[in-house]
Amino acid sequence: MKRVISFFMIMAIIAMSTALKAQNEEGKPEGYKFTTVKDIPVTKVKNQYRSGTCWSFSGIGMLEAELIRMGKGEISLSDMYIVRCAYAAKAERYVRFHGHVNFGGGGAFHDVMNVVREMGITPESVYDGLKYGEGKHVHGEIDEVLKAFIEAIVKNENKKITPVWRDGFNGLLDTYFGKIPENFDYNGKKYTPKTFASEMGINPDDYIPITSFSHHPFYKKFVMELPDNWAHETVYNVPLEDMWQIVVYAVNNGYTVGWATDVSEKGFSWNKGIAVIPEIKIEELSGSEKAKWEKLTEKERNEQLYKLDITQEIRQKAFDNYQTEDDHGMLICGLAKDQNGTDYLKVKNSWSDENHVYNGFLYASKSYFLYKTTNIMLHKNAIPKEIAKKLGL
Repeated sequence: MKRVISFFMIMAIIAMSTALKAQNEEGKPEGYKFTTVKDIPVTKVKNQYRSGTCWSFSGIGMLEAELIRMGKGEISLSDMYIVRCAYAAKAERYVRFHGHVNFGGGGAFHDVMNVVREMGITPESVYDGLKYGEGKHVHGEIDEVLKAFIEAIVKNENKKITPVWRDGFNGLLDTYFGKIPENFDYNGKKYTPKTFASEMGINPDDYIPITSFSHHPFYKKFVMELPDNWAHETVYNVPLEDMWQIVVYAVNNGYTVGWATDVSEKGFSWNKGIAVIPEIKIEELSGSEKAKWEKLTEKERNEQLYKLDITQEIRQKAFDNYQTEDDHGMLICGLAKDQNGTDYLKVKNSWSDENHVYNGFLYASKSYFLYKTTNIMLHKNAIPKEIAKKLGL
């Protein structure tokens, strides 16, 4: 009996190994065959692990790709330096607003740029943000402790706030993340965070946030109504077709794009490395789309789901109904097509590259991008001139 079991176990292992090898050789999950149209060099995939800091990883990933584009080479910048500095700014704003503003681990691309502008940046090797006994980023305790502290400051019964609360808060940040270095050595040269950012050639004012929603005028700026926009920063608003044109133009011209989107849908599969249009209820479609959709059989709907044309109306309704939220930030770094000629974006994620068919990257369909994007950020020179002119850039 043991020999028989061993034999079948060995055969099963061989079969599994063969299947995995075939999958790795093909470089895609079954059912999807991607052809690269444009691929931009980026730094290696990092791992945000158990922290809500995707906004920093994706924003820093864009800056790292920018350094490659500018001929600076591959330099790993510190994601946690940004997180630590942003937390101090969040606390200040939380107190100023008497606790009536979002406070937590989340954020947005402009937070990265604001920190770089005010506080500079450091290499990853100088500031890893891991001073609390973990080898990876685990922020459950950190988030709870910081929130409890800042809530106590706002809610205290003294009827006034002491002038030393910032010292206490920064003491917690220093304990968990590490003190902000006044200066450091890198490749044989001494820097401060600000002089390092300057030498890298990073100008935060060169990076523009863009979105597409019809509840505000197009080609104007508005404050994006998302909880993680705790800084109440503004974003440029463009029609949906312009937002897609911007991304395609940017990538084709060698620029990566920070991508904030909703990943809570069925169509987003990290294990398969794809993001396709999630299921949409017929009553949510516009008149013409609804009529076309009702004529399809269930099988045809399943086959055509990821090809559904996304309109400004469909997109807006999902945002208004809380069906599209700002779940995750990633980095668009390429263009591709599947075996049916459907357009896809190649995307760098921050969930590590282990045990993943695309080594930490994924492919998002055009429809998914149009439907689930909350906003993007990119270099101002990556925006087509005719659109930039309309935005006053």
